[in-house]
Amino acid sequence: MSEARPDRGDSVPTFREARARYRRILWFAGWNLAVTWWYELVLPKFGLLSIAERTRTRRMQKFARRFHVLAVDLGGLMIKVGQFMSSRLDVLPPEITKELEGLQDEVPAVPFDAIRSLAEAELGMPLNQAFAWVDPTPVAAASLGQAHRARLVPRDAADTGLDAVVLKVQRPGIDEIVRVDLAALRKIGGWLSHVRIVYSRVDAPALVEEFAATSLEEIDYLHEAANSVRFAADFVDDDRVGLPEVVWERSTRRVLTLEDVTAIKINDHAGLVAAGIDPAEVAPVFAAVMFDQLFTNGFFHADPHPGNIFVTPLAAREPGAGAGAGAGAGALGVGAAVGAASDVAGSRPWKLTFIDFGMMGEVGVNTRSGLRKMLIAAASRDGKGLVAAAQDLGVLLQSAETAELERALTQLFARFGGMGFAELREVDPREFREFGLQFGHVVRSLPFQLPENFLLIIRAMSLTSGVSSALDPSFNLWNSVEPYAQQLIREERGNLAQDLGKQALENLQIAWRLPRQIDAMLTKLDEGTVSFRNPELERRVEGLERAGRRVVSALVFAALLVAGAVLRADDAVLGTVLMIGSVVPLLHAVFSGRGGR
Repeated sequence: MSEARPDRGDSVPTFREARARYRRILWFAGWNLAVTWWYELVLPKFGLLSIAERTRTRRMQKFARRFHVLAVDLGGLMIKVGQFMSSRLDVLPPEITKELEGLQDEVPAVPFDAIRSLAEAELGMPLNQAFAWVDPTPVAAASLGQAHRARLVPRDAADTGLDAVVLKVQRPGIDEIVRVDLAALRKIGGWLSHVRIVYSRVDAPALVEEFAATSLEEIDYLHEAANSVRFAADFVDDDRVGLPEVVWERSTRRVLTLEDVTAIKINDHAGLVAAGIDPAEVAPVFAAVMFDQLFTNGFFHADPHPGNIFVTPLAAREPGAGAGAGAGAGALGVGAAVGAASDVAGSRPWKLTFIDFGMMGEVGVNTRSGLRKMLIAAASRDGKGLVAAAQDLGVLLQSAETAELERALTQLFARFGGMGFAELREVDPREFREFGLQFGHVVRSLPFQLPENFLLIIRAMSLTSGVSSALDPSFNLWNSVEPYAQQLIREERGNLAQDLGKQALENLQIAWRLPRQIDAMLTKLDEGTVSFRNPELERRVEGLERAGRRVVSALVFAALLVAGAVLRADDAVLGTVLMIGSVVPLLHAVFSGRGGR
């Protein structure tokens, strides 16, 4: 959640308001898609690519600013969409992500009277009977709900052992707003499914459905409460992590009451220093905790932005401190076993406290195995292994020609692999730009796609990197990855004999097939049917062929046009037919051959 500011008030939208909202979202998307289509597809066909390139940065910034205004004005899921975009949903340009970063802190608050009415309807009693005190000024507001500090009545305080709590209440009418927004997003996803540069890389409708499922879960506060219990179970024996307890007697689907665990925001550098906490020591612990969630537990906080994570100072080491009471049994994560160099047992007088478990991701066993292999390959600077892991995950199709990508990744690791954020800032921007152009060409030529739940994984990893680098500009992600990856390697290998046996079986299968493969190759050589593939040469040949076809079409167009003009003086009908017919080769000359770009 983000810091609140007053608003004109929220209520259940009328039919007319809902229809206007739906149309406004579609109009915004349609107009910007049309502008992009005109500049990126139409103008290059007329040889005006330079105009598209010259105006691209300005157009991206203008789009981001307009979407920022739209999202803040409409609220609802549009804020969530903007937040996903600001965390680099896929490979969005920085002109867009930078402009949308501020969406985290620009959500208007709902007047307290509306919040009171909804809370009393949900709890079935006046608010002054449910709580001893509720602060009418919200402590935080988000696109789907807002939070107020409160105190439990003495009876509930005695039963729960809690006093200060946070009352989280949904925005009135948010169910209908979410329904309208999802309908608009599904329509836009359908449009994108017909755009080749989009559908060749990602299943947009499936991506929208993943976003929809997450959003619908997020407006069910009982689901969020259950998520917090599961999260606590994963970290029950881990003193790095804390989270609030749920007051179940004062919680419903649209009202959630939690222990008040407010502490120092993880990005409050001055507050951390004042409390005697070195922000540079927080970064590797936070990264390790997130790695545990993603690669070991398979259940992770998908919205770890600074507003959802506190650093809680500990006056004294509490027995069992960490994940809260009432959690089920759990195991110490790999990250806790590896830890940070400075995190010696008993020497860390603080813990990380997570809140807001509405947006959680779950990684299946196969996906988690693929992510672990990807992490190990990245830590080992193994470009080929990273590509293989991407194929196992389904991010990169098995049919992709990956030799160029492997070489590019090897160069990437060799040049930038060991650098921290501060070191990267010292690199000549021209070097980044040159490498980006080369690497981008390779990536764009490959059939990438986003598997299920990858949207949340990307968001979690992006925010983890950003928060860690903000805590410590010299933070080097590799320093956290490498010991973690080494532990994972030991776990993955586990039974060495089993690995060796599997490799021996694979070698035996290769040896068994080898004579037949050699015989087939010799037969093709005898018949002269052996073919060799060179992707770069093939692209150039195809380009020459397309250019040749367009030149022929241009000559036919000119011939028909001139012939028609000459004959029209003597035979108006035939001359007109020839001149009209010249349009066909003209269109072919202008538009053919561009699909391969």
